[in-house]
Formats: sequence, structure tokens, C-alpha cells
Amino acid sequence: MVLFALALAGCERAAPELAISGPTMGTTYSIKVASPPDTVDAEALRAAAEEVLARIDRGMSGYRADSEISRFNAASSTDWYEVSSDLATVVDYALEVSRESGGAFDITVGPLAAAWGFGAAGEPARLPEESQLAELRARVGHEKLQVRLHPPALRKSHPALTVDLNAIAPGYAVDLMAERLRAMQLEHFMIDIGGEVRAQGRNARGEPWRIAVERPVDGEPEPYVILQLENAAVTTSGEYRHYYERDGHRYSHTIDPRTGRPVEHNLASVVVIGPTSMYTDAWATALNVLGTEAGSKLARQRAMSVMFIDAVDAGLVPVATPQFHAYVADFRAHSSHTQ
Repeated sequence: MVLFALALAGCERAAPELAISGPTMGTTYSIKVASPPDTVDAEALRAAAEEVLARIDRGMSGYRADSEISRFNAASSTDWYEVSSDLATVVDYALEVSRESGGAFDITVGPLAAAWGFGAAGEPARLPEESQLAELRARVGHEKLQVRLHPPALRKSHPALTVDLNAIAPGYAVDLMAERLRAMQLEHFMIDIGGEVRAQGRNARGEPWRIAVERPVDGEPEPYVILQLENAAVTTSGEYRHYYERDGHRYSHTIDPRTGRPVEHNLASVVVIGPTSMYTDAWATALNVLGTEAGSKLARQRAMSVMFIDAVDAGLVPVATPQFHAYVADFRAHSSHTQ
């Protein structure tokens, strides 16, 4: 996990806090609620959380053969395929980010990731050849996928096209969870699903929630920058733990859909802050693909709150947009400079 909430410190009196956690979607979730009303206890909070998580699992899990997305992937028809409103909403936003990032974000890229060793089969005995990549690219591409919101449906233009929502579904799950908690009259909470964090209101001391971004290096977790969030979400995407080396070359788990190959740049991690977790989840992946130079240019054009962290020689160099600095509570980076 590259994001984690900091424990409250100090001798000031804090308001009551309710906290739960558990496993979900191959990772973990946690929820903290500050100043909960008497009508909401841990049991009610857990029941609400598990209902939302089960709903996402049924619709978007690539590990369940009976999920909506798995059944769509298995279908070879190129006709409209009816799906839930949840699934159509997520795919619609994914395609929007694909267009706005110039194809850097693509939920159909799964077969290419698997060919490079980042699928269920693991690292390949042999790296994929050009002929194999060309064959896979023929059935990959966001432009081969269509979505309709009313009534909700998906359509593929290539019968072998498949969709992987791992880079956006967790963020949507966090947003659904936030909606559910607000419906329970909860105003101050922090939700974390596998490092997708969304903060609403304030913590038990009446202060913005403090979230630590992990230093993007192999080894024991260490804070790199401390953020203060109030009614905002944050996601990171990085390279430093998901890779393998072959013949002196490092292969990243992040695949550039435009080339069909692992990215090759100095970006160790990117941190995105935004209004929703679906937004930050998708854009963190897109900007990670683009790298610092192109990603920073796009983020500035869009007035986004983003920090890129480059690995240069033996150090780390952070490059942040002007909007990002408003969220920084403590910068602990031991780096050459910031921009």
C-alpha cells in the first residue's frame, strides 16, 4: 500500500471514532468515522461496507467467472450487451479518460499485460515477440469498445476484446461507499480500499485527515509527503514494486497501450488528488503511463493536483503542479529539488 492514514497524536481531547477493516477484492479495506451518531455502530457500518463491496464484486471482478464483466468478456457477440448501471458508468468514465489522455489509459490492455508476465500466469519463460504483440494489439484498444448509459449496455467491435477494470473499479467502490455513508447521515469519514483513499469532513480532532504517501523505493514503508485532505480523494500509481528484471533490463507492470510494451521512463510514482476516487484511480494510471514530461504538461493544462516522483540516479525528484501544494502538510522528501 502506498497511502496510509496517520494516527492521531497529541494530548488534545478527540471526538469518538469508529473504525472497521477487512479483506476485499484481493486487498483490504478500512473505514474510519469521526463523531458517529448513536444510531450507527461497528456492526451497521460493516454491513453497509460489505453490501457495497459485494455489489462491486458481482459486477466488476475479473476473478469471478459469474461476474458481469467476466460474462461480457466471454461473449463473442458484437451486439449490444445489457449490463448494470454501475458497470456502464465505470466503463463510460474509463473511455472518457482514454480519450482525454490520448490513449494512455485503456481498460482493454489486459492481454498485453498478461503477455509481458503481469497476468495470472506470471512472468513468461520467453518475452513476447513482435508477431505475438501485433496479434494482441489487433484485439486491444479503447476505440473497439462502446458504452450506452440508457439503457446501460456495452458493445465490442472485436469478438475477442476483453475488459479489465482493476485500474478504476476500486476507486468507484470507494465512491459508492462514500455515498452509502452519507446516506447513513455520516459527515466525517475516511475510506481506504487497497490504497484508494477518500476523505470526507474532518478527523476526530476536527482537523483535515492526514494521509501519508509512501516513499517510492523498495524496502520498509517510509513517509515521503504528508497530505491533509478534506472532501477529496487521493491515489498513487508506481513502478517500484511491480516489475521483474531479465538480462539486465527492467520490465514494468505498467503497459503503454499505445506501444503494447512496458513503460520506460524514470517515473517512480505519481500522486493524484481529485474530487472522487474513480477520477484519481483512472488518472493516476494514465499519468503513470505518460511519464513526468508528458504527464506534467497534461496535468497543468487540466489544472490537476498531481505530484510526479522521478527516480534519478540514487535520489528522488518530485515535480508537482501548483494545485498540489495546497494539500501538503509536511514534505519529508530527501531529494535534490522540487518544482
